[in-house]
Amino acid sequence: MKSKVVAILETRTGAHLCELIARRGGIPMLAPALSEEPDIDPQAVIALLDRWVFNPYRMVIFQTGVGTRALFQVTDALGRTDEMVDLLRQAVVVVRGPKPVGELNSRHVRIDIKAPSPFTSETVLAAIDGIELDPVGVGNGGVLVQRYGAPNDRLRRALEARGAAVDEIATYRWALPKDLKPLVDLLDALATSRVDAVVFTSAVQIHHLYDLAAARGCAGSLADHLNRRVIASIGPVCTRALMERGITPTFEADPPKLGPLVAALDAILSS
Repeated sequence: MKSKVVAILETRTGAHLCELIARRGGIPMLAPALSEEPDIDPQAVIALLDRWVFNPYRMVIFQTGVGTRALFQVTDALGRTDEMVDLLRQAVVVVRGPKPVGELNSRHVRIDIKAPSPFTSETVLAAIDGIELDPVGVGNGGVLVQRYGAPNDRLRRALEARGAAVDEIATYRWALPKDLKPLVDLLDALATSRVDAVVFTSAVQIHHLYDLAAARGCAGSLADHLNRRVIASIGPVCTRALMERGITPTFEADPPKLGPLVAALDAILSS
């Protein structure tokens, strides 16, 4: 990918991804498309724990590492972490991907089910298929979902269709970054064909890029600009969000990790 300009919208591991691109001779263009803002209310956690004691959850689903960590940080501050760990022992504990695993292991929480790659809502649902969720009595069918940056409506609807009462606990929310200049520069670079490839590592990056484009009056041409570039997608959730906007990814990483993504991108840009 020598001398190819590669736009990166990742925030948390953006610098690492830039380094991987630069090692292969590419020119990284970092334009973070989101920030993770704390969105966890200690009073909501208190109410959750008080309710949990009397109405035990049948299942608890942890979706992200950062959200799992934030939840435990609040229970630490409240002095109620041991209580939550005890309550988790009575539930089926499910993790959506590898990132919550380390957080739960550090708290000595037993993990019953790990959703397989590519760590989507669909793989979570497949992994818990066969577990009875239809409530027989009070609390027997409840599912608690650790929310990521936005409600997971797809997962909620599927669980409710199986008869489960679903609660979500907010831990953080996604917002546009305070400094929008790198994203504005990316929109300008796309419009003037100064970008060779764009790497998308989450669906929310696509939504935020479109939100900014709409605010600047250029959303109508964005799909056309992107479809003229090499578009790398980290996985099926990201691919679905792109396709919904009329953007066809050049490839999807398999497995959905940065290493395979960069290797595939290098092969395409070098050919």
